[in-house]
Formats: sequence, structure tokens, C-alpha cells
Amino acid sequence: MYINDINIFIYVGIGILGLLIGRLIEAVNISLVEHKKIFSIQIIKENLKIVQTNYIIMLVFAVLYIAVLLSVGLEDKIKLIQCLFLLPMLLSVFLIDLKKQIIPSRLTLSIFEIGIIFSFIRGINNLNTAIEMWLGLLVGVVVFLIISFFGSIVFKKETMGFGDVKLMGALGLCFGWRSIIVITIVSFFMASIFSILLIIFKKIKKQQINEFIPFGPFIVLGAIIAMFVPVSTFIRIIFFIFTLGRI
Repeated sequence: MYINDINIFIYVGIGILGLLIGRLIEAVNISLVEHKKIFSIQIIKENLKIVQTNYIIMLVFAVLYIAVLLSVGLEDKIKLIQCLFLLPMLLSVFLIDLKKQIIPSRLTLSIFEIGIIFSFIRGINNLNTAIEMWLGLLVGVVVFLIISFFGSIVFKKETMGFGDVKLMGALGLCFGWRSIIVITIVSFFMASIFSILLIIFKKIKKQQINEFIPFGPFIVLGAIIAMFVPVSTFIRIIFFIFTLGRI
């Protein structure tokens, strides 16, 4: 049986891989936060004894892995492998920043290294693609530094952590400058909606938004969405929203 010309057993294998990574992710996150060795079997075993099995996270990983295979297919194997490497790192950022409000530098550096490797691989076949990826690094860092600078002036305090800036730079290298702009817009849009809802339902005060809402998870959600939705589709959606459907 085939789905999109891909044998169903490949989907099953990818789903099982997602389940296994989902099982290990919390143990790996402990090592990242505590600056321990990530690839130490002994440390991972010790951490697994501490954390409970989270079947929801395991299921999320399995679904995302299968969805990436379904979306990308086997034709663009480079993109598929890149997405499969990035997803665990992105979800680690999501979980750690949500719980601890920090983004480990080791994690950001790993995403940056992935970007370097795949920019080199893609550059062999198409130099313009590699240039676009490195421009993404520049755009991601510059845009968030500007936002952080003006935010600190307006609100008289730090509004954007440097960890977010480094993460956007690393993701810019992985996704390219067009996609990193889309990720920026989507992440700010989702963060704004979430903040407004919290204020409306009086869960937090307006002055407490920056203290209680880490921005990393929204960047991660924007990046995951960018994996599945082409930039051209985002542009059409944005034009539709800002022109109220008149264009």
C-alpha cells in the first residue's frame, strides 16, 4: 500500500522513530538545562528514571514526523532529513523555554550547525540557495535586535531575550531569509493573540506579559508552520488579511 508514492511501512517506521525521540526528549532536555553530556547513555538512563513517560509528547513527535514525510515526500531528501533533525531541537526549545524561560546555548548552537551543514550541501547544487540561507541568518538576527532595541526604549526594560535573537539567527540560516520573515510575522501574531486572550480573561496584567510569556515557543510554532506551508501561500494570506480580501 502506498500513500503519495511512499510505502506505508516507511510511514510506520518514521512514526516509530518519532515515538522513540518523544520518549527520550525530556531526558535530553534535563541534560541541556543542567549542562550535562547529551549523548551519554548513562546520563540519559538516569534522567529517564526521573521523568515520567509523556505519551502526549510521544504522539506529537510521531504525528509531526509522519506529517513531514507526507508533506515533503522522498523527492527532496535533503529537506526531509533537515526537517527530521530540526524537529527534536525545535520541540526541545519549546518545552525548555516554556518551563524554564531559557533557551540553552548548546541547543541554539546545534540548530546553527545544522544550518551550516545543509547550507553547504545545498550550495553544492545551487549557490543561490546557500546565499539565501546565510542571508536568513543576517535577517533573523538584525530584525530581532531592532525589535529588542525599540522594545526596550518603549517599555523601559528588556522585551526580547538574547536567546530569542540567537535562535532566530540560527533558524534564519536553516530556513532562508524569506521564511524567517514569515516565521517572525507568524510568531508575533500568535504571541499577540495569546497575550490579548490572557489579558481579556484576566489571567495576567498587561505589565506582566514579558515576565510570564516566553517568546521561544511562538518562534518554534512559527518555524514548524513554515515547514509545511510554502512562503508563497503565506504571502497570499498576509495580503488577504491586510487588504480585507480585496486583492
